Amino acid sequence: SYRHGDEGTDRRRGNRALESWSQTLAAVFTNEFIRRDRRENTARQSPRVCVCVCVSSHRTGLLSGFQRLRSERKMCDVVLEAGGVYFPCHRALLASSSEYFWALFGETTTERLAGSISLSALTPEGLDVILDFLYSGWLSISPSTLPVVLEAARYLQVETAVSICERFMTDGLSAENCCFYANLAERHALSDVLEASNQKIAMEMGTLLQESRDDLLELNLQSLMVVLDADEIPGVKELELVKLALDWLDENGPLPLLKSNLLLSRLRFGLVAASDFSNLSHRAMSTPLIRSQLTRALEYHRMGPTQPIRQSRQSTLRVSPSCVVLVGGGSSAGWPDKQMLAFDYKHRKFSSLSSCVPLRVKNHCVCSVGGFLFLIGGEEVQEVDVDGKSFTVETSNQVWRYDPRFDCWLQDESMLERRAQFTCCVVDDVIYAIGGRHTRPNMNTHTSVASVEYFDMSTGVWRRGATMPCPLYGHASGCINVWEKRASMSIARFSHRLATVNGYIYALLGMYEPFCDIERYDSQSDHWTRLRPLLMGSFNYGMVSTPSGNLMVFGGRRWRDGQEVIVKSVLEYDTKKDHWREICQLPRPLTGAECTLLPLPD
Repeated sequence: SYRHGDEGTDRRRGNRALESWSQTLAAVFTNEFIRRDRRENTARQSPRVCVCVCVSSHRTGLLSGFQRLRSERKMCDVVLEAGGVYFPCHRALLASSSEYFWALFGETTTERLAGSISLSALTPEGLDVILDFLYSGWLSISPSTLPVVLEAARYLQVETAVSICERFMTDGLSAENCCFYANLAERHALSDVLEASNQKIAMEMGTLLQESRDDLLELNLQSLMVVLDADEIPGVKELELVKLALDWLDENGPLPLLKSNLLLSRLRFGLVAASDFSNLSHRAMSTPLIRSQLTRALEYHRMGPTQPIRQSRQSTLRVSPSCVVLVGGGSSAGWPDKQMLAFDYKHRKFSSLSSCVPLRVKNHCVCSVGGFLFLIGGEEVQEVDVDGKSFTVETSNQVWRYDPRFDCWLQDESMLERRAQFTCCVVDDVIYAIGGRHTRPNMNTHTSVASVEYFDMSTGVWRRGATMPCPLYGHASGCINVWEKRASMSIARFSHRLATVNGYIYALLGMYEPFCDIERYDSQSDHWTRLRPLLMGSFNYGMVSTPSGNLMVFGGRRWRDGQEVIVKSVLEYDTKKDHWREICQLPRPLTGAECTLLPLPD
């Protein structure tokens, strides 16, 4: 229980605080109980009951009496001195409320009969507040008086007051005081407050770097190391963290070699562009440990297509759980957009990425490996004239890789065959491209294929895989090793989706009637089960499986009043409850988008 000194008092909060303190003080001065004592060897006699009742008003009056005696300086048997200010007190109350005074006034100490005791380690302000707390149950604190009050509470071992200070700090934690509270918590070993403050610093780092950089430079070493070790620091580039650490060493150094290495080794040099390394000249960066980390970071940047399978903590983004990224598609079925959308499914919010897709493509595939996004194949749409009324469509075998660390696209080795309306899946960091069809150059004929190829990232080349028993396009796929016949679905489908959740395979919707049905496949029993359908089905939508195991469907097309309509709906299917619901709307109607989960910087 506490009240804010000069910042006003909430009377109702104070009443609750006083009641809470009264209950705590009752444990010190008296035991509140009702006890029945029955003697077993006098069964013929009526049992005697002894009742002891504690009256709360008596406890309150007891404290008020001590406070009145102190204010009138009556019956005070000891004087405490701090900073030249004297405080007459009562030994009995001090000893019963503080472990420090209990030990100080013990039977074998020289201070037990002393008329005056000097507390040179404390300030008069801090001692005055703690004494008021012991005599009244009220702890008057504010951000400005917190350091001296906490110092006095810790020194005098008044743990109840320390707990109140901890709660005051935790409740009032903000970007403006998190560094100050972290230093205070570290000095007084307040582990819970220190942990909360460090988390707040990490989450508010972007604001602190711009508005309170001096507070960061005064941060204690333990907190700075914990913050630089955080997996989530939103809105901050790693280069800014490197500069902060080096500036901190200049302000607080020189540190022993071991400590500076411990600090800098928490930085993720793989997230710093190779061109920026030359600007990081500092004596602390020249130690063997840090130089080896810089060397590994440079090697990582030179890995090219093998980067996705060479990921480590040094190259992992400090971001929250992955977003859903929507690639391709558009408000028109024939003219796809180049803009990418990111969907934060936790906050149900869409945003546009700054980088655009390198080519205008539809009927393509996307997947993610090692924190990189892959755009594979599809049909590239190009304008023929400047008015945009005519365009050409050509099947592509291009492979592009998006690096969210530096917001850039890189082109990898092209597929062996041109493919559109195919599927891809990732098995043990290997990308498989399965089936599909392609359009012959300068001809309006389509050829479906049964071929399979996979991208070997260790060498950066595509290799042939096991061919399917028959040519297919517009199909869906999951993980494969060898081809074998399995139970047929209960519904013939085209342009549908598959997703694996908790060991089951879900087949969703499709392009032709009935396209509102879904079913689930159990590989153990080799059996398909029909599940709850959508009331209004769709096709040519984007679909992704979330970490929670739910399936999300973005946009698509559906029939309405005999016409094809592109929709904005975002649907979620709960695989545990077999339940559909619409959770939000896309920023614009969208069809033909492909989706994947990807960690993205804020």
